[in-house]
Parts: sequence; structure tokens; C-alpha cells
Amino acid sequence: MDNTDTLKLDIKRLMVENLMLQITRMSRASWFKIKMERKVIHFDPGYTGYFKNQGIPLDEVEDKANLILISHFHKDHLQPEALERIANANTLIIAPESCVKRIKNKVVCIIKPGDVLTVGEVRIKAVDAYNTNEGHSTRKVHHKGAFVGYLVYLEDKLIYFAGDTDYIPEMKNLGKVDIAFLPIGGTFVMDDEEAVQAALSINPKIVIPMHQSHSDPNIFKKELLLKSDAEVLILDVGEEAII
Repeated sequence: MDNTDTLKLDIKRLMVENLMLQITRMSRASWFKIKMERKVIHFDPGYTGYFKNQGIPLDEVEDKANLILISHFHKDHLQPEALERIANANTLIIAPESCVKRIKNKVVCIIKPGDVLTVGEVRIKAVDAYNTNEGHSTRKVHHKGAFVGYLVYLEDKLIYFAGDTDYIPEMKNLGKVDIAFLPIGGTFVMDDEEAVQAALSINPKIVIPMHQSHSDPNIFKKELLLKSDAEVLILDVGEEAII
């Protein structure tokens, strides 16, 4: 390791210690890791295929999760092998009831839209995530009440993880969101055009596109920046950002 690498590590350490978020994209779908001080939170640890061919950054699974938030049971959002790698006996997993049969030998808190809980200094609210008849998703498999997104109040930041959803009316009343993770793929979720509409309603400071399938997140970014001052942060698998 040269002096430049050492400096980068020192800067990253200082940023994390000063209440900044380290966000790492873990899969091509919606698996993200957030690290802040000593807290490690994972959203939707899943993928389609096998762990070994996903390009998952192996060094990012070494420090175990304090919290794992799962939006629904589909394999691209919940994989038992991923849970085994990132969870230990002290990890709390939060998920809808339909996920329980795919979670083996782990502590699970069952949640539904509208539920609120506090874990240490982290406040979590489950919110609706679903497909609509008028939404741009081409396959309507996410039904209201059975799937969730999350609002996570972490220190002075409010994070919105949308899960698999179309643009829905509930997005207008989420509060002052700092960071929004929005799907843009268009098959099981809203497409980039509808995601722009969602972002304008939510009005976050930062938008991170996810679950893009064959959509180009750069098109989403271009269209949103024509109408909004939000920062669009595009992350590839294994790439991280410090906010």
C-alpha cells in the first residue's frame, strides 16, 4: 500500500467518524450497505444467480451487520447465503412476514407498512411499496400491504429506501428525505420516467437509482437534472460513496 492509499483510508476513517455515511452498492439489484460510525446497515441482501458470480465486494461483508432491512422475499432482495455472510448472533433482521420462511436461525422482527420501531439510536418506519394499475411497471407482482419500503432516521439524516414499487401517492408524505434509493428498471418497478416523477414528489437532496435492469441510470439522471437540483449518485456494484 503506497502513501496515497494510506491517505485515502485515513480520509475515509475521518469522514465515517464525523457522522458521514459510507454507502456501498453490493449487487445489481437493490443490495446496499450503509456504514456510519460503528453502525452497519444492509438493505435487501439479494441477487439473481449465485454469490460467486455477482461481483459482490467480499471485503464489504467482513464487518457484520447491526441491522438488515428487507423489503420482500424475492430472491434478488433476499438470499439466505448473503444473510449467512453478513449476519451474526447480534444482528437484527427486519422484514415482512412473507420473508420469514427464507430466513434460517436468525432474529427477525416482522414489520408491515406503518409500523415504527427504534433500535438503539436508529428509528425505522416501514412504508408502502407496491405496483399500481396506472404505473409504468410491466409486471404487477408487488401488492399493497405485503411489501415494504423503509424510512430510516440515522443521526441527522433521513434515508428512504423505496423497495420494489411504482410511483405511489404515499411518496408525497415521507418528510424531508436526505437520500432516496429509487428503482428505475421498468419491469417489476417504475421506469426511469416515472422515477423522475417520484423524485420530484419526494424532493430529496440525493437520489441513488437502483434495480435498473436494462435501463440506463444516466438517462434518469439527465432527465431529473432538467427539473430538479437534487444530486444523482450512480453507483456500480462494488463502488462506494461517502456522503
